[in-house]
Amino acid sequence: MAYNLCSSSPPSLLKPSSKNPFFYSPKPNSLSFHSKPKNTLLIKHVSLQDTTTTQQESTHGDVKPAKTYIWVNPKSPKASQFRKKSYDSRYASLVKLADSLNSCNPNKDDVFSILSVFDDNVVMQDAVVVLNNMINRENAVIVLDYFEEKPKLRDQVILYNVTLKVFRKNKDLLGAERLFHRMLDKGVKPDNVTFSTIISAARMSGLPDKAVEWFEKMPTFGCNPDDITYSAIIDAYGRAGNVDMALSLYDRARAEKWRLDPVTFSTVIRIYGMAGNYDGCLNVYEEMKALGAKPNLVTYNTLLDAMGRAKRPWQAKNIYKEMIASGLTPSWISYVALLRAYCKARYGDDALFLYKEMKEKGMELNTILYNTLLSMCADVGYTDEALGIYEDMKFSGTCKPDSFTFSSLITIYSCSGQVSEAEAMVNEMIEAGFQPNIFVLTSLIQCYGKSQRTDDVVRCFNQLLDLGITPDERFCGCLLNVMTQTPKEEVSKLTECVEKANSKLGNVVKFLTEENFSSERNFKDEASELLNSIGRDVRKAYCNCLIDLCVNLNLLERACELLELGLNLDIYVDLQSRTPTQWSLYLKSLSLGAALTALHVWINDLSKAVENGEELPPVLGINTGHGKHKFSDKGLAGVFESHLKELSAPFHEVPDKVGWFLTTKEAAKSWIESRSEVVAS
Repeated sequence: MAYNLCSSSPPSLLKPSSKNPFFYSPKPNSLSFHSKPKNTLLIKHVSLQDTTTTQQESTHGDVKPAKTYIWVNPKSPKASQFRKKSYDSRYASLVKLADSLNSCNPNKDDVFSILSVFDDNVVMQDAVVVLNNMINRENAVIVLDYFEEKPKLRDQVILYNVTLKVFRKNKDLLGAERLFHRMLDKGVKPDNVTFSTIISAARMSGLPDKAVEWFEKMPTFGCNPDDITYSAIIDAYGRAGNVDMALSLYDRARAEKWRLDPVTFSTVIRIYGMAGNYDGCLNVYEEMKALGAKPNLVTYNTLLDAMGRAKRPWQAKNIYKEMIASGLTPSWISYVALLRAYCKARYGDDALFLYKEMKEKGMELNTILYNTLLSMCADVGYTDEALGIYEDMKFSGTCKPDSFTFSSLITIYSCSGQVSEAEAMVNEMIEAGFQPNIFVLTSLIQCYGKSQRTDDVVRCFNQLLDLGITPDERFCGCLLNVMTQTPKEEVSKLTECVEKANSKLGNVVKFLTEENFSSERNFKDEASELLNSIGRDVRKAYCNCLIDLCVNLNLLERACELLELGLNLDIYVDLQSRTPTQWSLYLKSLSLGAALTALHVWINDLSKAVENGEELPPVLGINTGHGKHKFSDKGLAGVFESHLKELSAPFHEVPDKVGWFLTTKEAAKSWIESRSEVVAS
């Protein structure tokens, strides 16, 4: 057995006292045994400074280095004696002393009485251990007073730095600043550790601006920041909103290979995420792993949140798996970030699976999370699942449905045309103390329109006006969509509603629904003014609906004008592509009427190409996309297949390319020529 007997302070400095029974405990609980070959026991030397070698005097007066290790039989009675005399035992006694100081009255007499076990020969290492284990900042200052009076404790900046750590533990930046000024008043010069401690105290107190302020004071006192300080200040600059400085320091850190902690990496990831640079988030994550820095839970949660806002649920899922593989246990924040990522991207099955897992683990959801799930269910058409979540919410005991809750449920019923259920939910909403808002009334109008209850649409529109609610662009778009589902003989009932909601939209609709409508401007100019006056996020919906209305009213020429206008305004982009091997038409983002109109225009373009003797490519294709409408059993591909058969077009869906209808140039040319002959005859 080997003991490290080196110690900067002999055990005799701590004197047994009846007031302090914890000294020289016969069974010191801080002694650590490390398994070594031949039952070697290593006693650790505890110090914040470099280890000093104890020297012994020889019989001839020479000074020789002491032996660092001697072997002792573990079964020998001397083993327990050495344990008691080791610094581990001494360290445990000092920790107990610090505990007594933390709990005693905050006055000089009581504190000094406990510290009376020391004499004037007290060494710095003992003082550091005591202060380092204190949490009572009032008493820590009195302890500092005591140690300042000891003549052998000359390097007082160490005492102040350890005392500053006590204020940092308490997140007391103001107290730390007062102690710093006391340092200066007493002529103690601060060092790097002083500033890094105060900077980290500011960070822990949630005051990044103060952290930056203290960092920028360092040169004034001749202090040059080290890696640890730079790591802390990158985080502080980021939290203080000085993104450019934070990223500049991070780039310098990479170039100069500073040691950065996981908190700093997390801050840089968050900065990139807030700026929308989601690839930058992933790059920092990969750099972090490459440098050997182990991501912590905050890092993973920050990444999950960023990938959620980026609508990259697949990457969020991979990051979550890596977090589990690293041995970390997901927190409530982890689940929330992942759940939001799934819901935002409409990953319905993944979101519901995660929700089930959260319930099984007893995690409580708040109203916002319940509403997020219900909104996702409304987006993807999960009616039954939404009702189950609603019941869970009501019986949770912690959350109550709000207007957003009812709005999502009414939207679900409305999109599937369940009028009575939607109306019942509106009544439940009113009973709960919430008045129908524009979102609810928009959903109701959609519901009545889907069921072709035109009079109820008009009644609901008038109710909106009576409530003093101004129709917004989405409401008007919904009203326009209802017109596309309304029988021709009842379209006129809605024209007046549209005109009241949006006069420019009303003029365009009148051009289509009233044969004798006259205007100083032509149809295309009116439509152009309308589309330029609304937000980009609703332009395609308006244009699709107007084209659908034209198709329903057999106004093919108007539909073509609107399609051309949509192309000119970049509402529709990349509808056609031509390569030497294939000409294609892409219809994925179009409504049925707009898709049929685009097909008509494309066929005319093909006919002109054949008439002009232009060589067709080997393959021609139409891409409708492979998805179904969320509240319909049939997608655009299914409807288009029937329409192509009606046209006797030689396009056939390819089994291994869902949503693609292809044909050869020979078949296409033959069909186009036969159509030309029919038209000519």
